[in-house]
Amino acid sequence: MAKPRISFEYFPPKTEAGKDKLLNMTTTALNELNPEFFSITYGAGGTTRGATLGVVSAMSEAGIDVAPHLSFGGDDEDAVNDLLDTYKALGIKRLVALRGDIPSGMGTANQLVHASELVALVRERSGDHFEIEVAAYPEIHPESNSYESDVQFLKTKLDAGANSAISQYFYNVEAYFYYLDQCAAAGIDKPIYAGIMPITNYENLARFSHNCGAEIPRWICKRMESYGNDRDSIRKFGLEVVTQLCQTLLDSGAPGIHFYTMNQVEPTSTIYKNLGL
Repeated sequence: MAKPRISFEYFPPKTEAGKDKLLNMTTTALNELNPEFFSITYGAGGTTRGATLGVVSAMSEAGIDVAPHLSFGGDDEDAVNDLLDTYKALGIKRLVALRGDIPSGMGTANQLVHASELVALVRERSGDHFEIEVAAYPEIHPESNSYESDVQFLKTKLDAGANSAISQYFYNVEAYFYYLDQCAAAGIDKPIYAGIMPITNYENLARFSHNCGAEIPRWICKRMESYGNDRDSIRKFGLEVVTQLCQTLLDSGAPGIHFYTMNQVEPTSTIYKNLGL
C-alpha cells in the first residue's frame, strides 16, 4: 500500500516575533516529520499577501517544499499574475487555489471569482508548472444550494486543471467516505485528501466550526463540555479522538491527511507519531 501523503498548514503570523518562531522553531520540528509540503494561507482579498509571500519565500530558500494559497478576493488578474510569476521564480511547484473572500469593509462592488476560473488562469499563465490543490467540502460548503451542486463545483475545479483536493476539516469519518463515493459517482477520479483539525481550544473550535459548516459530533461536544476549564483533560481527549479519526481514515483508504496545525507543533506532532508515520 502506498504511503499516505501528509501535509501541514500554516497561517502567516502578524508579528516578526511570530514569524521567527514559526520559521525557526515550529517548522524545524514539523519538518523532521518529512511532510510532502507546508501550505500557507492567504487572507481575504489578499490581506496577508505580503506576509504570505514572506513566509513562502523564507521556507523555500531553506529548501522546504511549500504551497502558497492563492485567491482573487479583492485582487485583479494582474495582481494574481504577478504573484504567479514571483512564485515561479522562487521555484514554487505547488499552489492551493481558492475562491477566497472579500474582506469586511470592501463592500459588494468587488466580484468573487470562482476557484475553477483561478485554476484555469494558472494553467493559461503557467502551463503545468504548478501542482494545483483545491478545496473540497465533505459536509458541504455553507453557501451551497445542494449536496449535488457542491460535488459538481469540485468537479468543475478539477476539470479546469487542478490535480487534487484538500477537504475542509471534519470529525464525521462517514461524511468523508460518503463524499468520496458521491464524487466517484460524478466522475471525479482525482485524490481528495482529508483535512484534519487537532483539538486544543474547544471554545474556539466550536465557534469556528459553526461559521464554516464543520459539524462537531454531539458526543464530542458533550465530552468536551464536561471537562470545563480542565485544559489537560481536553488536550488528552482531543489527542485520543483525532488520533482515532486519522487511524480510521488511513485504515479505510484515505490517500493522505492535511493537518491544520494552527502554527503549533503540538498536538499535530504527537498525533503523527501515534499513527506510526
